[in-house]
Amino acid sequence: QVQLVESGGGLVQAGGSLRLSCAASRSIFSFNVMGWYRQAPGKQRELVADITRAGIISYRDVVKGRFTISRDNAKNTVYLQMNSLKAEDTAVYYCNGKIPGNPVDSWGQGTQVTVSS
Repeated sequence: QVQLVESGGGLVQAGGSLRLSCAASRSIFSFNVMGWYRQAPGKQRELVADITRAGIISYRDVVKGRFTISRDNAKNTVYLQMNSLKAEDTAVYYCNGKIPGNPVDSWGQGTQVTVSS
């Protein structure tokens, strides 16, 4: 069973930065895509950023220029660097991985990010 473990969330003031980490229990190249989602209270979970096995990256428009997704293949870890944080970035952030041939995505347990204004 694949495990994804997030870390790095916390409380930060608006304008501050946080870096989230997602450590996988297997090679991140076994995933077609790895990404970060977030869910704010009363809202649907939404994709924030993702990176394909080939290294193609995409971002949600509202985080472009502020967030950066990256990976460390040797550590089987994907990161989300979040700068210039805003109150509306407050949410639980989840790591996601899609494995070829597996109809069920792998999810981490989530890490809370709270941005105070």
